This record gives sequence, structure tokens and C-alpha cells, in this order.
Amino acid sequence: MKIIFMGTPDFSVGTFEALIEAGHEIVLAVTQPDKPKGRGGKMQYSPVKETALKYGIPVFQPKKVRQAECIEELRRYGADIMVVIAFGQILPKEILEMTPYGCVNVHASLLPKYRGAAPIQWAVINGEDISGVTTMQMDEGLDTGDMILKKEVVLDEKETGGSLFDKLSAAGAVLCVETLKALEEGTASFEKQGETTTEYARMLDKDMGSIDWKKDAQTIERLIRGLNPWPSAYTRWDDKVMKIWEADVVAQNTQTLPGTVVSVEKDGFCVQTGDGLLKVRSLQIPGKKRMEAGAFLRGYKIEKGCELG
Repeated sequence: MKIIFMGTPDFSVGTFEALIEAGHEIVLAVTQPDKPKGRGGKMQYSPVKETALKYGIPVFQPKKVRQAECIEELRRYGADIMVVIAFGQILPKEILEMTPYGCVNVHASLLPKYRGAAPIQWAVINGEDISGVTTMQMDEGLDTGDMILKKEVVLDEKETGGSLFDKLSAAGAVLCVETLKALEEGTASFEKQGETTTEYARMLDKDMGSIDWKKDAQTIERLIRGLNPWPSAYTRWDDKVMKIWEADVVAQNTQTLPGTVVSVEKDGFCVQTGDGLLKVRSLQIPGKKRMEAGAFLRGYKIEKGCELG
């Protein structure tokens, strides 16, 4: 197939390369404009742009893809299908219906669950045992198109947003290749989506990571894993922001207030929550790299009765 590939972040790259390896012709890569990064403001390419340049594929970076001149630019490539993965802009009807096979999307959840921008992290935060990827025929709604294929992925007990991201990216690449084969052979079936059983998987922001110690230990521990590696969960200690990267739930309670350090051991320290204790295993403070809690405690003093927050 002649494909226009639309995507931006790392999550899109695995599918991009899988389509090339499967023998498809990607005639154009459409991705978000370059953005300045860091103090020097050096312009940074998106992962999809970097991949396209590596394979010698033309790149198109429209600020607003729905503009008439952008639509005409896409039309001139005569593609059979558009594959869209985390592109970052809403596509108008003219683009959705431009090619013979329309636009196929790879979404990182088992639709209709977790429609929205951050399905991977919310699956971890909400304590799902199973997630997965879905290919769908895009329509004008937000992740509401007819489903084509699905693949389930089981979450590990200590799954993080980052580790699930990698698993679903790999699964999505395989599923997309299978989907295009089914479309070409005329064997694809399309299933309407029902009502979603989860809230919209809204975009993440840094404020989400602020730990509310009044919540129960299990909820906090899932938040820590879901926001790892970005934007990360954090608390305050000694007027410093302390990022917490790894923690364990301890099914005990004390009479102390939530956010209070109730014990300090060689390999970590326990904090009282609204229900249960949370043992901090890995953390980071400003100016330092991520470290195991035991190493942190050898260089810094956290005492029983210390309050976090």
C-alpha cells in the first residue's frame, strides 16, 4: 500500500518502521512542527521526523493540518491509506475520507475504554490488570471510530507508564501490519464501539504528580508507577521537591497523621497514608540523580516523625 503516515512521538516509531519492513511504501510522513528545547532553544525534531529522514521519506509539518493548502498537499501524494498514531491534531472530514481506505488509527487501549490523550498512564493509575491496543477506522469523533482488530497486553504487578508504553508500542506495530493486510485482502471486519466504562483519559500535567498522603497507599503507589517516567509523582521534604520513583504498599496502619514518616530502615522509609503505609524504595531530589532509598538515607537524614507534603 501507498501510505501517508501521521504521527509524532516515540510511540509512533515502532509502527512506522514495521510498515516499512512489511514492504509498504510510505510516501509521506506528517508530524508536528519542530519545537525549541532546553536553555539554548535548539530546535528539536520529533521522533517520527527523525525516523523519516533516516529512511529518506519526505516530511510534512503543518501547524494546522485542516487548512485548505495542507489538505491539498496531502491529496497530491495519491496514497491508498493514512495511518495515524498520536499525531497531535484533529483531522477534518476531508482528510478522513481522502484515500480509498480512509484513515486507520492505532490507539493504546482496548476501546472503548480509555479514549483520550493518555490511555497508557491512566490504565496503570487506575489499577487495570489488562490493557492493549486497538486499530480503528477513524471518524470525526475522538477515538470513536469502528474497531478493526485488538490485542490484549497483561500488566505486570510493578508495571509503570514507561514499561507499558514500550509493550503497547510493540503490540501496536504488529497489529497495524495485520490490520492493513486484512484491509487489502478484504477480510477486515468493523465493529461499532459501545459506551465507554472509563472516564476520558485526559492529558497528563505536572500538578497531577503531587502526592496527597490522605489517599490510601495503593492509590498512591499506582500513581507513582503510572507517572513514571513523566511527569513523575512527588512530595516535599526539607523544602525540597522529592520525586518518588518506586514504592511498596505495606498493609499496616499507625495512629500518626498521613504524610508522617513512621519508620526508617536500611533500604527505605515508611510513610503513613490515609490507609496503609507506603515504603519508599527509590527517589530523587533536585541536583541529584535517581537513587535507591538506602543510598539516599546514607547521605541524608530522615527521622521518624518527619512530615512530608
